[in-house]
Amino acid sequence: MVEIELDGKKVDIVEGSMIMHAAEKAGTYIPHFCYHKKLSIAANCRMCLVDVEKMPKPMPACATPVSQGMIVRTKSAKAIKAQQSVMEFLLINHPLDCPICDQGGECQLQDLAVGYGGSSSRYEEEKRVVFHKDVGPLISMEEMTRCIHCTRCVRFGQEVAGVMELGMSHRGEHAEIETFVGQSVDSELSGNMIDICPVGALTSKPFRYSARTWELSRRKSISPHDSTGTNLVVQVKNNKVMRVVPLENEAVNECWIADRDRFSYEALNGPDRLLRPMVKQGGAWQEVDWQVALEYVATGLKQIKADHGATAIGALVSPHSTLEELALAGALVRGLGSENIDYRLRNAEFATPSAVRWLGMPIAELTRLQRVLVVGSNLRKDHPLFAQRIRQAVRHGAQLSRIVGEPSDWAMPVANTVQVPAAQWAQALADVAAAVAAEKGVSAPASGTATEAATAVARSLLGGERKAILLGNGASHHAKALSLLALANWIGEQTGAPVGYLTEAANTVGAQLAGAVPGEGGQHAGQMLSGGLKAALLLNTEPVFDSAAGSAAAAALDAAAMVVTLSPFKANMEFSDVLLPIAPFTETSGSFVNAEGRLQGFHAVVKPAGEARPAWKVLRVLANLLDLPGFAQESSRDALALVDLAQAENGTLVAVDKLGNQTSAAIDLAPADGEPCVASIYQLDALVRRAGSLQLTADARQAAVAGPARAEALA
Repeated sequence: MVEIELDGKKVDIVEGSMIMHAAEKAGTYIPHFCYHKKLSIAANCRMCLVDVEKMPKPMPACATPVSQGMIVRTKSAKAIKAQQSVMEFLLINHPLDCPICDQGGECQLQDLAVGYGGSSSRYEEEKRVVFHKDVGPLISMEEMTRCIHCTRCVRFGQEVAGVMELGMSHRGEHAEIETFVGQSVDSELSGNMIDICPVGALTSKPFRYSARTWELSRRKSISPHDSTGTNLVVQVKNNKVMRVVPLENEAVNECWIADRDRFSYEALNGPDRLLRPMVKQGGAWQEVDWQVALEYVATGLKQIKADHGATAIGALVSPHSTLEELALAGALVRGLGSENIDYRLRNAEFATPSAVRWLGMPIAELTRLQRVLVVGSNLRKDHPLFAQRIRQAVRHGAQLSRIVGEPSDWAMPVANTVQVPAAQWAQALADVAAAVAAEKGVSAPASGTATEAATAVARSLLGGERKAILLGNGASHHAKALSLLALANWIGEQTGAPVGYLTEAANTVGAQLAGAVPGEGGQHAGQMLSGGLKAALLLNTEPVFDSAAGSAAAAALDAAAMVVTLSPFKANMEFSDVLLPIAPFTETSGSFVNAEGRLQGFHAVVKPAGEARPAWKVLRVLANLLDLPGFAQESSRDALALVDLAQAENGTLVAVDKLGNQTSAAIDLAPADGEPCVASIYQLDALVRRAGSLQLTADARQAAVAGPARAEALA
């Protein structure tokens, strides 16, 4: 530790730290633009100049290392004059367009100009102008004249997103930030550049000119998409969601969010919203009131139960639904006498797991890993923020290995890649197990060959201290999912690596805890989507897009006597008989359990649109009309009580004794049939599928080319 004096106060700081770090520790603010705590130091802007004793001129606080006995003054006349001079320089070419700038009211340059800027300018020459650029549907670079060349966006791309999509070309007054030869910005984390831009050079294209920051109410929420459990701030005007930005939480998402978390709000205000209950009569859809719709559903379910028995009724539920909705859906189906409920629509294997499948470690630990093996995942697109953390680990020397079916750019160095068709993933893992067994002199759990690639993976896992084996969406949905888990567990035991699942959806872990899987004698999702039901409740899901059955699901459900869709959107209209408008995550309260088992609750940020109602309320009232006992919940908190959650002392972590990835399944190495069903990044759920700007991105266009039938169905 080094002791320095900062504005008269003694500060102890780790040797090698910069003055800026000492100031942060002491709670002293030093003005800055280019410095960001998550990015490397560039020392571009010089706004953080401070007075260091025995130094002949002011020094940049972000790039000046501390030394024992150093005396620093951040508010001396020398420091203030230097900071004012830098501000005058920055404002020489900056346009006076604050009244129309989307950054107005939350602009770092605007704020610091009040404190350090002059009342008039000495600059009389013509100001420079930078030509606007079109870099895609998400980021606006229409006013690059505002850019102060802090290079935060450039460093973010290199260091966090892993792709240097922006760079600085030319020199002096001709310097400008741009893409390479007019390319677009296509990173799945690109929206974070908007947040870290200290001026109005990079702004949100969907949000552009729609509201002023001081008109917006700010309310906390949780992302309903992937399993990170990203913390959000949802900004609202006139009961309408206008913008979504990150809420910093170092343990979960740090200060970043993925683009689908940021821009999917467009679907909430889109033309596809279901605003009133609808019933199909004579092949035509009719809007009705809630009483009529619910009584129609209750009467139909009672009749089907009487004619075909309770086992003909089932529920297909989305793992993007809240814990409360899943618990009530399960209670309703079981109250009718059926065990047909399942959230695993994309799975190909449906054996009842012996424990809840989860990440196997805290999310924050991903950054500290030294050895990682990822099986069956397009990590960068399936889990952008998990990939970002592993990218940081690799930047600090971690070795990343993967077993994948198709090569893809993960925007980070990959030490070892085993590329085989998905049907052979079990054999590839068995080969790694054989290599581990050969290295340790033990018996392998299955017949495998210690190939050169498998040996490289095995030796990587046997090294290092902090390690993990992570099974992705492809492995989770695989026809040999239990064999993959059994092999991974054996390798993990031999190498000291915990095994975890990069779970697919916001509430995949919660769905398991809520019991949204069939009980004894119940039909699983595959059976229900093969025509096993006479009455189906579809909670927040579109089986044509959300299931492994694909278009075949429509034919199977069309043959049912009654299909009831509970959705915020006009979904499943070709085979449904009733549409019940339920509230999306912004219009209801509820809870999600993320991949690490963290229980996170949220409240509604706006009132439900039209006559939409929270799904937990709809399910409760429907159960009341069916005369089922135990449905007297008055709030989502009452509904949460249906789930047996033992919580840690801080109330945020589901107890570890409920989590685990163990299995005693026999290992089957025979090639699996078919490819696992994995959703592309902007086809994951109903919200992102209806977000117009996300569907214009390069990732969405590539997915449309890969799956033209689904893209045509969405159109």
